[in-house]
Amino acid sequence: MERLLVVVFDNELKAYDGSRALDDLDFDGSISVYAEAVVQKNADGKVAVKEEGDDYPIRTVGGTAIGATIGLLGGPIGVGIGALAGTYAGSISDLNRAGVNAEFLDDVSAKLTPGKWAVVADISEEWETPVDTAMAALGGTVFRESRYYIEDEQDKRDIAAVKADIAQLKAEQANSRADQKAKLQFKIDILNKKLNHKLEKAKQRSKQRGEEAKAKWEALEKKATKANSETKAKIEFRIAEIKEEHRKEDEAFDKWYKENE
Repeated sequence: MERLLVVVFDNELKAYDGSRALDDLDFDGSISVYAEAVVQKNADGKVAVKEEGDDYPIRTVGGTAIGATIGLLGGPIGVGIGALAGTYAGSISDLNRAGVNAEFLDDVSAKLTPGKWAVVADISEEWETPVDTAMAALGGTVFRESRYYIEDEQDKRDIAAVKADIAQLKAEQANSRADQKAKLQFKIDILNKKLNHKLEKAKQRSKQRGEEAKAKWEALEKKATKANSETKAKIEFRIAEIKEEHRKEDEAFDKWYKENE
């Protein structure tokens, strides 16, 4: 299962030990690490990236799930309900890219106080025990969240609402005088443009997630060719899991898109 992982440590040495421990688990196939960064919470509350992995299918932190997570953890008090009410203007988009919820980020922020360090990683794991055991030995506090995408659900609600408005205007237009039809058509055209724009944004996000999934399984396929039989079996299982999840997401999105275009 793909997850966003944050492990909080009291000091720099432990954080780098934690990063190496994740790399070891990745090497033996216990987990797969797709992107990773070591960060520090500064005295001013901002989170600074001290080191990012350079040998993963997602090579840069910026623009990725962990990049969005790091940015959100650097907020004034975490994200939480206040952010979603408007005090943290860009948080919905950032939360979607991170693929985690506000409660998760608030829990991490409560532990990641100024002066502490953390390892933030995008991983797949079948069992929590390998990571939990390794991090507990180093004094790390583990937070993990299965990724999901809140903007997808918001898009579906928004598009359903726009389509309902269009249907209402068309019904009104059908029973209007000739001088009113053009005005109503103008409103309908505006709503159709809004609908198409939202559909295109949703399509682009789906494409980006597909490209990310492909990069992950191709990296795993390459790794499997060099692994021993036990590790190879673990990796091949993970590849199949990623491909199947991507297939299901793709089919569901294509069906939804065709129903609404």
